[in-house]
Amino acid sequence: MWVRIKWSVVGVLLLLAGLFLHYTLLQHDVVRVTNTYNRLTSIGSNWMFYASPDVGTAESAQRDIRFIETVRPNGKVVVYRNEDTGWIWPPYFKYDSSNLQAEASNLQSTAEAPKWVMVTHYGWRFPWISAYPNAIGVKEVAGPDVSVVPWVNIIILAVLALLIVMLRRMWLQFRERMVDPLWVKSAEAMDAVEGKADAARVQARGVLGRIGGWFGGGRK
Repeated sequence: MWVRIKWSVVGVLLLLAGLFLHYTLLQHDVVRVTNTYNRLTSIGSNWMFYASPDVGTAESAQRDIRFIETVRPNGKVVVYRNEDTGWIWPPYFKYDSSNLQAEASNLQSTAEAPKWVMVTHYGWRFPWISAYPNAIGVKEVAGPDVSVVPWVNIIILAVLALLIVMLRRMWLQFRERMVDPLWVKSAEAMDAVEGKADAARVQARGVLGRIGGWFGGGRK
């Protein structure tokens, strides 16, 4: 039972870590830009899917947010928001939302004369809570079949794997030097206590036996 509980907890933690990384790490979409605009957007329970507000708008429930409308090669539409990330999480240090909006506007095209653009972004699209992926960069590419090697994600995952290995080794050394000796001492102390308790029980039985024998002899 405890083994099942342990692995269930481990599975849930791994799932949460995977979802967190999938939301945070950069993704690349090849699309065709169809429109760019600004819209006054209400920020409520979906605040976690938006960046921090600009100075002077922190107390406002509505913010003016830039959006980029696009179409994938298969015809599916995708809408991105265009917000600065600054120094908050994720740490992409994006401060050029205005420039990015201008670049996206310049790359607009029609289905008859398409310009294919690679949008680098993070986040998810949830229509029912008005959550949009945040565009980090746009650049024109040769065609809809262009792909890139996600070097940033590879480096981040490699660093995380290295940190996990180092933390595991540190924990194993700490357990070997500190935790395991304490367990051994605790076990020895428990054995000593149990040994004394057993000796006390044997002694008590002997005393009770002698007392019982004495009373029995007296009755005879």
